Amino acid sequence: MEHYKSISELHRSSNLKSPEHPLISMFTCNELRSCTIGRREFTTDFYMIAFKKIKSGHVLYGRTKYDLENGSMLFSKPRQVVEINNIELEESGFIIYIHEDFLNGHPLHSEIRKYGYFDYEANEALHLSEREEQIIWDLFNRIQTEYFNNTDEYSRDIMLTHLDSMLKYSQRFYKRQFINRTQLSGTTVSRFNESLAQYFENGKFQEIGLPSVKLMADMLNTSPRYLSDLLKQETGKTAMDLIHIFLVSEAKNLLLSTDKTVSETAYLLGFENPPYFSRLFKKETGISPNEYKKRTEYVGQPGTA
Repeated sequence: MEHYKSISELHRSSNLKSPEHPLISMFTCNELRSCTIGRREFTTDFYMIAFKKIKSGHVLYGRTKYDLENGSMLFSKPRQVVEINNIELEESGFIIYIHEDFLNGHPLHSEIRKYGYFDYEANEALHLSEREEQIIWDLFNRIQTEYFNNTDEYSRDIMLTHLDSMLKYSQRFYKRQFINRTQLSGTTVSRFNESLAQYFENGKFQEIGLPSVKLMADMLNTSPRYLSDLLKQETGKTAMDLIHIFLVSEAKNLLLSTDKTVSETAYLLGFENPPYFSRLFKKETGISPNEYKKRTEYVGQPGTA
């Protein structure tokens, strides 16, 4: 299974031109355009928001085939299995990719996790009325105006403000469509990520320490082996892989949004040994926490990762 760490990699694999910005990309799909994204099943380090009325083809999300009947909007989040093949559209649409690093140091870094339509449970496309479609297109155009504008210190915040509005409207539409619906299968990774987030928010990292696979399995009332097998099937990652990814994601946000030192950040995340934290961070990102922190002033600027 292919994993794309950067948006540029996915663009190249899908025969798309290079994105204007390394951490966010957006493009429109022409009427009746046929397209395949990525190479068969894949996972990424970024979020996807897509608006398109699909005439034919299929979308697989979390090993479950999306119900595309009358649907307009699709959502996916980092490290969840996606397959988009032979899509033919009835009319124009768009796709936005947002790398998780683009959200670091911004409230949306945490807020985006609250939207259930990014999870596997929501395996039906979101249907919009004509008026709702116009709202989403208007927000897309506002983001696009900034995306292609000359970048300055306001560009990132403006784009994220409009993106936040798009997500809030989608949540309103989502609740309208899926009210009283029965939750579907494929919830293991969602419950796992929610439990990790709660463990962090409740201060358990400092109180108890780093979460182990056994601890997470106990929280989800299953065995460590079974939990890892389920997560591997749904995401291509083991339970320990996902714990490490979560820790590094939280570390990135703390390094950019606070004045904590690397050692203080490590302790906040439950690491008793800061050098171990630094080794894990470098293994996952390719650079040390200090190097990452020095890039703070460049967050959101073109040409940086």
